[in-house]
Amino acid sequence: MKKDSRYLCYPFMRESASTVDFEIRTDSLTTRIGQAASQTQDLPVVHSDLIDLLPMAYHLNGSARGKLAIFPEDLERLSKMYDFYKAEVEEQIQTFLLPQGTEAACTLHVCRSEAKKSVRALHKVSLEKEIPEIMFDYAHLLANVFFVMAVYVNRQHGVEEIPFISKSYPTRK
Repeated sequence: MKKDSRYLCYPFMRESASTVDFEIRTDSLTTRIGQAASQTQDLPVVHSDLIDLLPMAYHLNGSARGKLAIFPEDLERLSKMYDFYKAEVEEQIQTFLLPQGTEAACTLHVCRSEAKKSVRALHKVSLEKEIPEIMFDYAHLLANVFFVMAVYVNRQHGVEEIPFISKSYPTRK
C-alpha cells in the first residue's frame, strides 16, 4: 500500500547521498531569500534582485541531482548584480563587518551564511559525484552578493556598519 503523501515532506529524505543535504540547505537558503524580499519592498532594486534570485536558488538546488540549470548568462547576471552593490558600498567593505543593522540587512546576512553552507554542502556532493564548476562559482558569488546587498541596505537606511576587529588573526595592512 502506498503511503499517504501527507506523511512525506521530501521524497529523498532517507537517501544517504550528500545531495540530500545540499538540497535541504539550498531550500533553506531560498526560504531566507523570500524572507529578505518581504523586508525590502521599500528598496525596489534590492527587492527586484531578490525576487530574481528566488528561482535561481532552486535552480542551483535541482542542478545537483537533475539537469544543470545554472548557465553562463545566469552567472553573468549575478556578477553584474555584485558589481552594482559593491560599487555602492566600496568604502564600507574594506574591513570585516559584524552582521547587524536593519532587519532586512540581518536577513541578508543570514542568506549569506546559508549560501556559504550551501557551498560547503555542494563540496560534499562533489566528493561523491562530478559537479560542474559553474555551480560552485554561482554559489560562492551568491554569498558575496548577499554580503554587499546587506551593507547596501544598511546604507540606504542610514545604519552605520560596525567593523569586527579579530583577536585571533592579525590585521591586514
